[in-house]
Amino acid sequence: MDIVIGRSKTARRAYGMDEIALVPGRRTLDPQLADTSWEIGGIQRAIPMIASAMDGVVDVGMAVQLSQMGALGVLNLEGIQTRYADTAPILDQIAQVDVNGFVALMQHLYAEPIKPELIRQRIQEIKGQGGIAAVSATPAGASQFGKAVAEAGADLFFIQATVVSTAHLSPDSVTPLNLAQFCREMPIPVILGNCVTYDVTLDLMNAGAAGVLVGIGPGAACTSRGVLGVGVPQATAIADCAAARDDFFKQTGKYIPVIADGGLVTGGDVCKCIACGADAIMMGSPFARAQEAPGRGFHWGMATPSPVLPRGTRINVGTTGTLEQILRGPAKLDDGTHNFLGALKTSMGTLGAKDLREMQQVEVVIAPSLLTEGKVYQKAQKLGMGK
Repeated sequence: MDIVIGRSKTARRAYGMDEIALVPGRRTLDPQLADTSWEIGGIQRAIPMIASAMDGVVDVGMAVQLSQMGALGVLNLEGIQTRYADTAPILDQIAQVDVNGFVALMQHLYAEPIKPELIRQRIQEIKGQGGIAAVSATPAGASQFGKAVAEAGADLFFIQATVVSTAHLSPDSVTPLNLAQFCREMPIPVILGNCVTYDVTLDLMNAGAAGVLVGIGPGAACTSRGVLGVGVPQATAIADCAAARDDFFKQTGKYIPVIADGGLVTGGDVCKCIACGADAIMMGSPFARAQEAPGRGFHWGMATPSPVLPRGTRINVGTTGTLEQILRGPAKLDDGTHNFLGALKTSMGTLGAKDLREMQQVEVVIAPSLLTEGKVYQKAQKLGMGK
């Protein structure tokens, strides 16, 4: 039911992950029997989790290690990995600068031109170590570097922007990227995003997307919602986009995965995203906390270094454990930020879901007190869910 904001405007209620809860059914199963596998662009993965294409999260080493663990890491082709041959001193500067000097430093560092030879080198480094070479660029970057990406042998190409659409209007002097043509001509699968609505999801799938990223502004380091006022809470956005996926499948027989991107911090967040209809999730800050992550315990958004309108910030996420502990356990923390796979499997077992398709069908209730009910001592003592 629409809510009346004023005489000239009504609005639909939307829900975030903190406002919902998952309801157990009549069946449970041993978590070992829960099948978390999924497929994107013809590539099978055992774990439906992707590390975001952010410079503090994924470098060549992280991409390779995530691939070996059964997950996926996406390399940002417009970040420092393709601007500097030696990234170590650059990452040191980002980690050491004070808050007041951060934006100016980022704008300076990211003014260094992107080098096509480094794009090829990074892709080949990932492939040479047996990793899946998943890479990301903006629509403008895809137009400029798409050919080099394909020639270098990348496996997946993510085209990402704050909002992406097939109906982009540009000045006469600018030729916008034709997403349908690009997907058609690229010899590798192309994943498109980000979006938050049913109609745009259908448009992107009809354009040839091998996957669609859902989420505008929920990321820990993203400030787009504050700067632009744009976004839809993730629970509603995922459910709407998943409905488009299901309708597209009925119409075409093609199943295109929907990937929840951003705003995920705990295992519970991951579980609720799948329950709302996502086939997989993409997250940055949880992986940025790994010892192997390139950010030295810091995490920043892709739009942070914009020379015109920065829409991200640097957050100190700390280093809490190895990538193995964060992704597969055993957990060393009690707040849901370690062993994401174990959390998903245990939740599926509790809910009686044998696979991700069954997990997408579990009952969801509106539960604004889910994270606070009975947690007075944890909150007061800053333990567990009260951290």
